[in-house]
Amino acid sequence: MINVEILTIGNEILLGLVQDTNSNYLCRVVRGMGGRVRHIATPRDEIEAIADDIRASLARDSQLIITCGGLGPTEDDVTLAAVAKATSRELALNSVAQALVEQRYRELASKGHVSSPTMNDARLKMARLPTDARPIENPVGAAPCVTLELSGTKIVSPPGVPAELKAIVEGPLKTLLAGVFGRGSYREREITVECGDESRLAPALGRVAAAHPEVYLKSRPNRFGPDEVFRILISSTAGTDEQAEQLIESAQSDLIRSLKNSGVQKKP
Repeated sequence: MINVEILTIGNEILLGLVQDTNSNYLCRVVRGMGGRVRHIATPRDEIEAIADDIRASLARDSQLIITCGGLGPTEDDVTLAAVAKATSRELALNSVAQALVEQRYRELASKGHVSSPTMNDARLKMARLPTDARPIENPVGAAPCVTLELSGTKIVSPPGVPAELKAIVEGPLKTLLAGVFGRGSYREREITVECGDESRLAPALGRVAAAHPEVYLKSRPNRFGPDEVFRILISSTAGTDEQAEQLIESAQSDLIRSLKNSGVQKKP
């Protein structure tokens, strides 16, 4: 299974000014492609803080590290400088990235969205990439997505604006992601049981989880009460749809049997 770590970068998130929806979206993308997000971090807009988190992800042998945000023209957009620092690379003007940024500003100027297409230092900043990095076109915004391949790890740095992130992930980044994950399948199923106390579920869930390590089980309570019901999520990732379904079916049958022995009934 491909292990993924996500860095959602920005002081605005840590200050509570902006809600992080990017990591939620990326978790669903990774899950759907058969990968596993095992860690999410939110560093400040500081080179060393971001670089520290990237180094930690690399030390954990993550196959894919996704950094969100910090690619823009302002001084606090320092993600690429942090990627360069964490991987012992220099930042340098990339001709392909420069061409992408120039083209975007020509389009914006032609529509009257900016006053001039002329490149300046702030705009050129978005074309300065770590050595050996590759830009990927941003279909919506100005800053290109940036990818860097290391030994056993890919670092992917899309913009943090949700619309731009989604446009890149669901567009020009699809080929790279398919290459990372290969042919994987994620499946999930949910059952509902009549039980007013989650602690009654715990022994059965523990036994079944130990017997089916390829399957993830999670009870989802709302409140206590004699008439309360619990939803139990059963999910698995495998090489094919059929394998994932078989893993879930086996675990579900075992779980229902174990719960019944504990006096907990599945709702129809």
